[in-house]
Amino acid sequence: MTTFGPDMPAFTQLAPGVRRLVAPNPSMMTGPGTNTYLFGIEEVAVLDPGPVIDSHLQIIQEIAGAPIRWVLVTHTHPDHSPAALELARVTGAELLGRPPPEGHHQDMTFALDRVLEDGDRLSVDGAELEVIHTPGHASNHICLRHAELNWVFTGDHVIDGSTVVIDPPDGNMKHYLESLSKVKALRPAALVPGHGELVHDPDRAIDWIIDHRLEREAKVVAALRENPGLTSMELVPHVYKDVDKKLYGWAERSLLAHLLKLQHDGAAVRDNGNWTGV
Repeated sequence: MTTFGPDMPAFTQLAPGVRRLVAPNPSMMTGPGTNTYLFGIEEVAVLDPGPVIDSHLQIIQEIAGAPIRWVLVTHTHPDHSPAALELARVTGAELLGRPPPEGHHQDMTFALDRVLEDGDRLSVDGAELEVIHTPGHASNHICLRHAELNWVFTGDHVIDGSTVVIDPPDGNMKHYLESLSKVKALRPAALVPGHGELVHDPDRAIDWIIDHRLEREAKVVAALRENPGLTSMELVPHVYKDVDKKLYGWAERSLLAHLLKLQHDGAAVRDNGNWTGV
């Protein structure tokens, strides 16, 4: 599912007062690793410190070179937020984000000092960060817009060169598509993802994702018409013919998200786990 470049540098100065450090957690799902962002020079905010990796936590503090006042996370999946609590503890920083929802693949250690709401603003060393609530990949997912640069830091809402898994019940395809349109309407100059490199053509990238999801939804509708009464897993080979069978488990999660959206739209019904189109 990922097509990240293999030679992404571990540390990059992206713009004045904006630095990126890649956590050493590369994998099929995380690409080169989780992008940790540092905002500010005289005082610092850290976004998405990643999993608890002592060497990464140490380098974050060394690169900061100034007091870390805030630790923020885009969402509480295990590749983005577990190190936040420890980093806040050792630096005395305020921990900000949204509470973790119940369910699997959630970092339940995440203990907030302040809940971030849509439209909230945080001033960091003269730069203003605006909170954008973007549910879909996760119900508590946020993006941050750097007002001066007009860059949107997207976490897992939009990533470089790939699509993300929408995993129900917390993942929601309807909310995801709505949140994509919400970010596009901001007309950002660039998207700065949680994995991979900057996206310099946001309209094209977001339109591609929306088109890809709607094309996949059309395949789901066709599969329901031709194969009524199957489970979501039984539908996977009919809908994801282009995906390696080793990824069918993850594909089933996004397929279920499509089915639940179609159910919400009145285009599919479920009977004891078996799905039929309407």
